[in-house]
Amino acid sequence: MVYGAPRTVRDHVLYVERRLKAAHVAFGHGTLDVRDEAAWLVSGALKIPPDRLTAKLGEVPGRKAVARIRTLLAARIRTRQPLAYLLGEAWFMGRRYLVDRRVIVPRSLIGEFLPEDGASPLADPDIRSILDLCTGSGAIAIAAARAFPGASVDAVDISQDALKVASRNVRLHGLGERVRLIASDLYAGLEGRRYDLILSNPPYVSTAEMAALPREYRTEPALALEAGPDGLDLVLPILRGASRHLTDEGRLILEVGASRESLEARFPDRPFLWLASAYDECVGYWHREDLSDFANDE
Repeated sequence: MVYGAPRTVRDHVLYVERRLKAAHVAFGHGTLDVRDEAAWLVSGALKIPPDRLTAKLGEVPGRKAVARIRTLLAARIRTRQPLAYLLGEAWFMGRRYLVDRRVIVPRSLIGEFLPEDGASPLADPDIRSILDLCTGSGAIAIAAARAFPGASVDAVDISQDALKVASRNVRLHGLGERVRLIASDLYAGLEGRRYDLILSNPPYVSTAEMAALPREYRTEPALALEAGPDGLDLVLPILRGASRHLTDEGRLILEVGASRESLEARFPDRPFLWLASAYDECVGYWHREDLSDFANDE
């Protein structure tokens, strides 16, 4: 099939889609397919939010805008970096976050359970204190602060680089008085602190999975992804320590990805409750009383 030179914004989206498809780039860092990736790339080059692109599809971009589209497309294909890194921003739960290669691109399924309209299945006016372990860019901590406007949030990460990025996002969202950033190896720096809700999307990629990841994923910090032979290097310490840092009615929400199978195999006699998301069921839910047995497992 012969295509003419792209003219309108719609034409450029279709052109970028064809080029990305031919180059076999990988998705999963804010988009799930080539059409969405193409639309995001064009909207980024045009410097407009992705949700405003539809209104611009019939317009004809100027030469500078076209040059930005071509330059961004070439970089996406050549470097195999996630588009979020090339744009310096990502979108999570409909809001913009600043990102770079010091953090993974925010995409946790936990976000689905933190809507700002009060319709969260976790909704509880008694939730006043929240912990986000392995906060990275701070996206989950910020989403939690918005979903629970009466709560304070501690956002923890072992990476000082990640906390610098998270600090920028806390300022961007105007939540400096409610979201506190803490450098800590999981619970190590939280002695004596207890929370009504602990959230965590920790590293959970097994060594074998890590080796098989597309190049886009391997441009992200390995510290935020790789978690040992079975993907449980951080999941298990989080489960073991959670009961000591939850209030009596506290709850833990933990995303484990493909390591769900390893976790269930390790504890075949323990029931697990997995929250159903739009894409997968790998987000576990525990009340404090359900976690006491994990504290004795070494």
